[in-house]
Amino acid sequence: MNIYFAPLEGITGYIFRNAFNEIYGHIDKFFAPFISPSEKCPLTPREMKDLTPENNHGINLIPQILTCRSEHFIEAAIELKKIGYNEINLNLGCPSGTVCAKGKGAGFLPQTTDLQKFLDDIYAYSESEGTKISIKTRLGYYSPEEFYDLAEIFNGYPVSELIVHPRIRGDFYKGEPRKEFFAYALEHVKCPLVYNGDIRTLKGYDELCASFNTKLDPVMIGRGLISDPLLADKLGGSDAGSDPERFRLFHDTLYHEYQKVMSPDINVLYKMKELWSYWAVMFEDNSRDIKKLLKTKKCAEYEDIVYSKLLLK
Repeated sequence: MNIYFAPLEGITGYIFRNAFNEIYGHIDKFFAPFISPSEKCPLTPREMKDLTPENNHGINLIPQILTCRSEHFIEAAIELKKIGYNEINLNLGCPSGTVCAKGKGAGFLPQTTDLQKFLDDIYAYSESEGTKISIKTRLGYYSPEEFYDLAEIFNGYPVSELIVHPRIRGDFYKGEPRKEFFAYALEHVKCPLVYNGDIRTLKGYDELCASFNTKLDPVMIGRGLISDPLLADKLGGSDAGSDPERFRLFHDTLYHEYQKVMSPDINVLYKMKELWSYWAVMFEDNSRDIKKLLKTKKCAEYEDIVYSKLLLK
């Protein structure tokens, strides 16, 4: 089974990807948090550091671009090709208000005429340069019925994969995914499809497949893999069970690697607290300790709670 790790801004950077790949594995593609190229800067030094192959050993990494300007997309794609990337993902799904206000992400979806011109340009580039371009999309901006027209538009291009998150922009990440529209995609979209949205357990995945009467493969998962790093094992058929030693190694690797590149303590703790907001589901019996951890301001305080209360050997 093919599992793709969805990009989460501020979380799934190269330190996280390397640690997850080494300790848990079973990820066929990692998608990098989006880059947003500008007229003067296709790639910032920070983005280049995150994407450089030297920082992503043994990882099948797919850069993601967020823009509504085809020339900016192509300029970034050229820079990415120089460092070895022959596959790129277009973000048409980000629901952020600041992103959508600029006509990017999900904010690009209702502008179908402009979107087609954009796709004309980037796929003309992709075919001339041998670069694959996949698309990550929502169903629409205002209404899921927008997906009928969007699917027809996407069918007109050599989309390498269409990753569908079956919600509209206004849903953000709440409510039930609109499964009937992914069922429509299965029937009408010509390119390879990838399901994305709310896969958190093996049972949930099996129920999802049953609802479509087909095995979903590949799938893209983000929050579910962070909350349960063993989920990829489980979906792949491994009887992973609980593995506290592996989780401790994962935690310690992330913690120490962040300490190497960040200071003062509060910046490291910000990263770790964000992860614990997901990991808390694995420590339901320690809810008080988690609350205390989320209030820590010094690494010493954090370590006292983590190693005396949570990650006991």
